[in-house]
Amino acid sequence: MGIEKVGVVGCGLMGSGIAQIAAQAGCSVVVREVNEERLNKGIASIEKSLAKFVEKGTLSAADRDAARARLRGTTKLEDLKDSDLVVEAIIEQLPDKRELYAALDKICPEHTIFASNTSSLSITEMAFLTARPERFIGLHFFNPVPLMKLVEVIRTIATDPKVFDDAVAFAGRVGKVPVRTSDRTGFIVNRLLVPYLLDAIRVLEQGVASVEDIDNSMKLGCGYPMGPLTLLDFVGNDTTYYIANIMFDEFKEQRFAPPALLKRMILAGWNGRKAGRGFYDYSDPAKPRAMQLT
Repeated sequence: MGIEKVGVVGCGLMGSGIAQIAAQAGCSVVVREVNEERLNKGIASIEKSLAKFVEKGTLSAADRDAARARLRGTTKLEDLKDSDLVVEAIIEQLPDKRELYAALDKICPEHTIFASNTSSLSITEMAFLTARPERFIGLHFFNPVPLMKLVEVIRTIATDPKVFDDAVAFAGRVGKVPVRTSDRTGFIVNRLLVPYLLDAIRVLEQGVASVEDIDNSMKLGCGYPMGPLTLLDFVGNDTTYYIANIMFDEFKEQRFAPPALLKRMILAGWNGRKAGRGFYDYSDPAKPRAMQLT
C-alpha cells in the first residue's frame, strides 16, 4: 500500500515544513496542533514559504494553490484517523510522545505507519510504546525542511523491511535524498557533527583561537558554508547541549561530553541567535559581533 494520506503532529518549525513538502508532493495532508493559535501560526508559515518559492520561480502559482488545497489544519487528533503515515514532530520529551502514541494507536488503523522526526531520542523505545513496533520508523528531516535535501530513515530491530522500504520511497517522493541507518543515538549526521561542534568549543575554551578565527578557519580552510560556532548559535546551544548529553549517556565517550563553557552559556541563557546572544551578540542581527567568552 502506497503512502497517499499523511498526518503530521506538530505544526512548528519542523512539522510545518514536513506538512508542506508532503502536500507539494501530491499527498493529502492533515496537520494537527494543540490549539488554534499555534495552528494558525504554522499554516501562515507554510503559506509564506510557498509564496517565496513562487517569487523565486521554483514553484508555479498553480502548483502552490494545489499544494495548499491538499493541506488541512486541525486541533483534533481524531482527524488523523485515515492516515497511511503519521509523522510526529512535537517536543523532544518522551512523556509527551508516550501520551501521543497511546492516543494514535487507538485512532489509526492497523496499516498506518508511525514515524518520529526526533534527532536524539531512541526510535526503539518509542516504537515499543505502541502496539505496532514493526510499523514504526524514524524520519529525521533537517531544518529548514523545504530546503534541506537530506532525510535520515531509521529502522529498529523490530521494523518490518517493507515498512522501511516504504519510508525510504516516501522520502524520495517528497524530494529528499534518503539515507538508511539503524537506531543508534545520533544516527549518522549528529554522530559525526556533535563531536566536531564540541571540539570547536574546546578550542575556544582552551584559548587556541578566537570565535572569529575558529569560524573563518573552517569556512576558508575546509569550505564549510558557516563556521562551527556560528552553526551552534543557529541550531541553538541548548539544543546541542541536550543532544550531547544524550549521546554521552549512551556512549560514555569524552568526545560527546559537553564542555564546561557550553554548560555555563546555557545557565546564562545564551542559547544563540534565538536568544539574541551566544557565541555572537545579535543585537544587530545583520552584523553579529563575536563575544569574548574566555
